[in-house]
This record gives sequence, C-alpha cells and structure tokens, in this order.
Amino acid sequence: MKKLILILIPFFFILTRGFAQFSEEEQQTIDSLNNIVKNESNPDTSRASAYLDLSGVLYVSNLDTMIPLCNEAEKIARKGLKQATNKAIKTSFLKTLSGVYNNKGFIYYNRGQISKGLKYILISLDLIKELGDKEELATGLNNVGYIYNDLGEVEKAIEYYHKSLKLEEEIGNKQGIATSLNNLAFIYDKQGNIEKSLEYYYKSLAMLRELKDKHSIARSLNNIGSMIEKSGDLDKALEHYQKSLYIGQEINNKHGIAISFLNIGLILEKKGDLEQALDYYHKSLKLREEIDDKDGLTMSCNRLANLLLKMDKLALAKEYALKSFTISKELGFPQNIQISAQMLSQVYEQEKNGMLALEMHKLSIQMRDSINNQNTQQATALQQARYDYEKQKTIDDANHQQLLNEKQDEKERQKILTYSTAGILLLVVVFLLFVFNRLQITRKQKQQIELQNTELEIQKKIVEEKNEEITDSIYYAKRIQAAILPPDKAVKESLPDSFILYKPKDIVAGDFYWLEKKNGKILFAACDCTGHGVPGAMVSVVCVNGLNRSVREHGLTDPAQILEKTREIVIQEFEKSEEDVKDGMDISLCVLEGNRLQWAGANNPLWIIRPTRHWGLDPESVNELAGQSQNDDNQNRNEDYKFIEIKPNKQPIGKYSYSTPFHSHTLELQKGDSIYIFSDGYADQFGGEKGKKFKLKSLKELLLSVQEKGMSEQKQIIDKMFEDWKGNLAQIDDVCIIGVRIC
Repeated sequence: MKKLILILIPFFFILTRGFAQFSEEEQQTIDSLNNIVKNESNPDTSRASAYLDLSGVLYVSNLDTMIPLCNEAEKIARKGLKQATNKAIKTSFLKTLSGVYNNKGFIYYNRGQISKGLKYILISLDLIKELGDKEELATGLNNVGYIYNDLGEVEKAIEYYHKSLKLEEEIGNKQGIATSLNNLAFIYDKQGNIEKSLEYYYKSLAMLRELKDKHSIARSLNNIGSMIEKSGDLDKALEHYQKSLYIGQEINNKHGIAISFLNIGLILEKKGDLEQALDYYHKSLKLREEIDDKDGLTMSCNRLANLLLKMDKLALAKEYALKSFTISKELGFPQNIQISAQMLSQVYEQEKNGMLALEMHKLSIQMRDSINNQNTQQATALQQARYDYEKQKTIDDANHQQLLNEKQDEKERQKILTYSTAGILLLVVVFLLFVFNRLQITRKQKQQIELQNTELEIQKKIVEEKNEEITDSIYYAKRIQAAILPPDKAVKESLPDSFILYKPKDIVAGDFYWLEKKNGKILFAACDCTGHGVPGAMVSVVCVNGLNRSVREHGLTDPAQILEKTREIVIQEFEKSEEDVKDGMDISLCVLEGNRLQWAGANNPLWIIRPTRHWGLDPESVNELAGQSQNDDNQNRNEDYKFIEIKPNKQPIGKYSYSTPFHSHTLELQKGDSIYIFSDGYADQFGGEKGKKFKLKSLKELLLSVQEKGMSEQKQIIDKMFEDWKGNLAQIDDVCIIGVRIC
C-alpha cells in the first residue's frame, strides 16, 4: 500500500518529482492498478487498496490527482466497513483509510495548509494505533514530527522523532532508525547545537554502514563534514569530504562527487591553498555541466569567480561571474540571483565600472529583500497555521467521529456476542435454570440495538438532507454561471461556422468561454481559472468581470491591453482579502475583424490550421507576424494542411513573481483557415489502455484529422474521442475548446 513519508534530508533530496516521467517498472505498476480499479468484479478490499496505491504513484505527475483517487478509496472502504463481518476484511479497510488520511495530510501540507495536513495525519495515526501496526505507527510519528518542525514547534518535533526512533528500534527497522536519527541531527543543526547534531549524524552513519547503503553513507559523510567545518576543525572536515568523494567515485554518483569536489575546494581555499582549491572547483564545474545541474553550476561558477578575484585574475573572474548570473536569471531563483549579482558587483567594482557595479548591487539588494519578504510571508503563514491548528483541535471532525462511532458500535456488538456466548455456556452448566432470564436480557439488548439503528437512520436522513441542500445550492450556482456565459444564439450570430466544446468536471466550473462585440470587432476567448468546481467558479466570476470591464468601461479592443487591464482588475479584487490570494486564470484571447486577427495569450496558445493550397502564398510573412512554430510531424501525416502555433506569454492573469507586459500578435487569415483556442483539461486527461495523459501532440493530430469535416461534426468527433479515451476513469479537470473556421 503506497503511503507517503515526510523525511528531513538536507542538501540533496526533494520531496516530489517535478515532472511526469515514469520508469518502465512504474508504468507497469500503474497499468496493473488501473486494471484492478476498472474491474468492478474485483473484491472491494483490492479496489480500495489499488486506488490508494495509484494516488501514491501518480502524485509525482500531478498533485491534483491524489485527492480524487484517495476519495474513491475512502468511499469504497467506508461502504465496505458498514457491510463487512469478517475481521480480516475490516482490518484491510481500516488500513486503507489510514493510508487515505496520511496521503491527504501529505497533499495539504505540500499546498501550505499545514494545520489541515497535520489534522489528517493525526487521524491516520489514531487508526494505526488501534490496528497495532508498529511499522506504520513509526512512519506516522515521523510525519507528525516533520510537520511540527515546519510549524516551528521544535520541542514537539523532537518528541515525535524520538517516539518514532524508539518504535523503529523495537521492531529492528534499521532503515527507519537511520531516517529518524538523520531527522534529529538536522533539527539540532537548525538549533545551532553542533555537538548534538554530530552525535545523531554519527549514529545514523553507523546504521547506514550496517545496511551498506553507499549513496546515503556518502551524503551522511558530507553532512558530518559540514557540521565539523562549522566547528572550525578544517582538517577533520576535509577528511570526511574526501571519504564521501571516494564512495561517490566508487558508485559513480556524479551529483555527489560534484558536491564533494566543491566542499573540498572550499576547505582548501580557507586553508590558503588557492591553486589546489581552483583545481577542485574546476572539477566540480565540469561534472555539473555533464549532468546539466544548473543550480549547482551557479554555485561552482560563483566559487570560481570569488577565488579568481582573490588571485587578481579579473578577466576570468568576470567570465565565471557572468556565467553564474546568466544561469541564475534563467532559473529565476532569487537566492541564486542575489549571490551572482553581488559577485558581479564586486567584479565591476574592481574594473572601476561604477555604474554596472551599482546596478548589480541594487539587484542583489532587491533579491535579498524579495527573499526576506518570502521568509516573512512564510513566517506569517506558519503563525496562522499554528493558530488554525489550535482552533481546529477544539472542533469535532465529522468523518473521524463517524469512524470512531462505527468502531464503538462494533465493539459493543462484539461485547454482546461474548456475553451471550458466556451466558449460554453458563445456562448449560446450571441445567438451564436461568434460560428465561437470559432471554429477557437478550430481548432488551435487541431493543437497544434497534434503537441505535433507528437513531443512525435519523442521522443518515439529516446528512442526506444537508447534502441535498448543498447540491441544490451548487445547481443554483450553475444557473448563475450559465447566465454569464454568452448564449448560443450570440455565438452563432458572431461566429457562424464555429463550435464550443465545454465539459465542466463538476456541476460548476473554473473554465469558461467569453464573447463580446466592440467597434465592429468580435472578441472571444477560452479561459481556465485556478481550480475547478465551486472554488474555480468563484474565481471565474472575478475574471469574467475583469474582461467585461476592460472592454465595456475602458473601451479596449487590443488583446494585450485587455489582458493587462484584466490582470490589474483581478489583482485589485483579490488584494481586498486579508490573505495572500494568488488565484487567477490562463487565457487565449482573439479579436477578429473581417479576416484580420489579433491575439494574445497567458499560458495558453493559439493554433491555426491552414489548407496547403493557401500556405505557399506567404508562410514567411506569417512566421514573422505570428512568431509561430511549424510541426513537421503533423505535416507529414496530413499533407493537405499546415499547422501554426502561436505561443503565449508564460505568465497567468493574476499575481505573479515576474510579471511582464503581454504581447499582441497580428496576422491576416485566409478563407478556409481554422482557429482553435482551448484550456489544458482535454490534453491532461488520463485514459486509454495504459491510463496515460492524452497530451497536446495527440490533440494536434486529432484536429488535423478532422479538417475535412464541418465544425459541428468536428465537435462531435472531439467529444466522442474524449469520452472513449477517459473510459471509466474520472475526469480530472474542466474542458473548454473553441473552434472557428474563416468563411
């Protein structure tokens, strides 16, 4: 059963992967699990467990997939618990629920809702305690300690790590012991307690050596070297870095070797051996270039620039400082930019170039302030999370309480069964003297059970009524949302040869389409707001209002200006909140006047498909005007049509760290051209035989294949393909595609 674990590992590990690339073994696992959940004839215990395992695999490609999959697992497990009489089956369902709550806690923690994440993990912990699974309990205690550490409750974090460590030692789980010792060492390091940190790092290292885990041993030696370096013993720190380097070279771990080279170079620089330090810095740089470690490249270049400046080699120092600055700007990490800008400022100062030195110094200060602002925001969020958690502890959790009630009822029924059996044996022993009395007691007990069942039925009806009220409210919200969408009649009048495929994931949606006429121009857009369901619908109201005001109040018809003004309005609306709201939307916006098209986009592109008979007239002029990219693969598949993609500005409509002005593209369309704008829901849908994403490439091929069809028939084909691809899997996002053919 896939249960996610939070582990403190400094320097080298990240908690999740930032891309959706699965190994062959992982893909086989996904296929196997999909086969289990699709086959409803499989036992509910297997299907619930498979949904949970899927959530633990697919989260690496999209965090949003985890909650729906966990909800499916929870629904099956809860239903199964009510019907199950076999103890083994009940235990299986309870284990699934424990994993569901743990994984939900993991998601909410990663979304910054730390107190909510802690609440779910504590519920999971309660279930594990009752199941008596020490291995799972040790993992749960470790997770609670991790979150308490993030909340700033260091003493509580240490308490839970020690509890986890004690359990791991009881069951002899050496890998778990090493993890807990590592976490404790990292906590003491953060407190500045080098002596205590080293004590636990050495204990963890001893355990890792027993396990012969060379990757972890090399990391641990680097961590210990860092602690010793802080204490001032450079020779001993160098010894640990060299041991780590030896193991890294033995197992060919290039990332670890590069870090060891850099650490050794830093020690040599501190000891005054500049030439040898320079050699190690170059070795680190070369390895990082081999493995394309851009973050590490900025560090290696900075160390080289700093050392070369000390050695009065100004030209070389400038070369590496500029390289570090260029990569840092590409990555967009404020801390990297701050360090590289400060290094460049020192170089320009040595060159007597005061203006550039001042400019880089200002940028360094700006990045430092940005980091400080982020730290302040994080500290405020942690304080709020602390308050929310303490407040939440006083409120009964309905799901948890219901589960506890079900378990209590089960215990009561078990007691009744035990007493009844004992009573029967006693009656046999005393020649049935108390038969009548026992029957009376049994009758009373039956009445009590019937009374409890009646009370449960009443509670069930209350819950059903509440659910019905909520559902009615959401359907009413759908009517309101439908009212702000352009009516079909208006769409057909403005865009006679067109279609709109609109498929909300839930009753209401975060995706919407928009149409407006202004000064003889037809403005239309496909929009994708943050989230889906009720939250997404609420954001969509703000975004529709922003678009309407930009055109109606401010009289704008240039698409880039409309997006700029809409962004300003959306940010102003959300800044009224006391919380830092970063919601907004992605959009593809067209302004059509005859055959002249103006377009601008935020994260979402524009696709144009042109018959080949028109293409030869002016492909180069179209390239220059639109900045489009031509897809040769699709070209070869359908020689009658050519594909144009106009790329958007890579930023949303809303609050964003590095906002830049939007850009309008203008081009002359020709008769027979087809325009497509869309949200990402269609391409991101999981499905097919292997449960994979549909992807943009497949959508391009699909659109090229239907160009001989009318727009209404295109919509039917695209819609059918989506449903066939999705199959029995849940729709994961809203879908909106607009197609327009130029007559």
